[in-house]
Amino acid sequence: MFQTVELPLWLLVLILLFAAIRALSHFLLPPVRWYFRRRLEKVVAKLNENLDRPIQPFKLARRHDMINRLIYDPQVMQAVAEHAKETGVREDLAFHQATVYAREIVPSFSASAYFGVAIKLARFFSQAMYRVRLGHVAETALQDVDQEATMIFVINHRSNIDYFLVTYLAAERSALSYAVGEWARVWPLSRLIKAMGAYFIRRKSRGNLYRKVLARYVRLATDAGVMQAVFPEGGLSLDGALAAPRMGLLKYIVDGFEPDTGGRDVMFVPVALNYDRVLEDRILVAADQAGTRRFKARMSVVFGFFFKQMWLRVTGKYHKFGYAAVSFGAPVSLSAFIEDRRALGLADVIEPLAEELMQRIGAEVPVLPVPLVATAMLQAEAPLAVADLSRAVIALMARLENAHVHMPRNDVSYMIEVGLRGLIKRKMVRDADGVVSIAENERPLVEYYAASIAHLFGGQK
Repeated sequence: MFQTVELPLWLLVLILLFAAIRALSHFLLPPVRWYFRRRLEKVVAKLNENLDRPIQPFKLARRHDMINRLIYDPQVMQAVAEHAKETGVREDLAFHQATVYAREIVPSFSASAYFGVAIKLARFFSQAMYRVRLGHVAETALQDVDQEATMIFVINHRSNIDYFLVTYLAAERSALSYAVGEWARVWPLSRLIKAMGAYFIRRKSRGNLYRKVLARYVRLATDAGVMQAVFPEGGLSLDGALAAPRMGLLKYIVDGFEPDTGGRDVMFVPVALNYDRVLEDRILVAADQAGTRRFKARMSVVFGFFFKQMWLRVTGKYHKFGYAAVSFGAPVSLSAFIEDRRALGLADVIEPLAEELMQRIGAEVPVLPVPLVATAMLQAEAPLAVADLSRAVIALMARLENAHVHMPRNDVSYMIEVGLRGLIKRKMVRDADGVVSIAENERPLVEYYAASIAHLFGGQK
């Protein structure tokens, strides 16, 4: 027992290393975790004092615990058994696949990352690129929403900048949980996105097991009161106009909701964005013309654009990309909507709700200088003198009595100047001695911007 044992040095180092790891995991790390957990709770408590809607405990649960809660959900377990039966695989392998899906979907929200990093980045990038304006806000209706209700922001999708703008402008209300697509799964962006509370969606997945895991996560988050943000169109608008809604996420939110049980109501808040310039406009228009959603956006193009803007800043030649505006409409109560449908003897809810939300989003779309001037140019169908263009724009504005028109400096002439300057700078419009005309090869791009407000005149592009 007390005999000397000789060991190779490498083996001794290995034994000491394992012993140190064991001691670290059992004796040192638990107190450290407890310390940081307490600090996090204090940070969240302080943040909640300044937020309209406190961060829900669901978002603060440990990711490991949330994954276990999801995969052991009775409906997920039933889906695992059905998947095993349909595909002929063992149940343990089907369960493992469900676990993979759960780990992919469930975020790891960090209040510090969201409010300490994400909000500041969103504010910086939004204000660096645009003159950001808060459009119409149904403040009274939003303030009257029950604190226990779950708020879902439903947003039209114009650009990937949408995430920055809405996150920045909704920072005083609460932390938003976004549904994001495959574009956000690239490392290291994926770690930051998950820390912000976003959850990933495989938009091309058609497997019943995956859909059930995703549906149960959305339902659990909704039942827990997590404030979420969804894009009912399902993707970026290729032609600039509002697209028909997709039912996926809305169906997951609505399924299982019963207004008579006395649980949380769900309040859908229509949010509408518009831009004087969409950064991806040419890519989106090209995809629309090609009839495909495969965007030819290479990282070299992204970095080239970034360094070009940095160089313009250094040389003092940088100009912002015009105005970007966001409007927040009056919320739609899911329980009230269902009761109204029942009173009419109608059982279907999803499609009418989606159509109602898209109509409300459309009504909230801000009218900005570039889309308005583009509309006037297209309707003229001929070169215009600047004075005639001004009269055409003023005539259009007279037809927008109920729309939210952003008029810079409260000056119509300046608004027209800003819109025309934006089109000329991008070479979509030519100016020949005070007579302006659409560059023929750029007509699809002019139509793209006009389409963003076409529905406000009673039609689409």
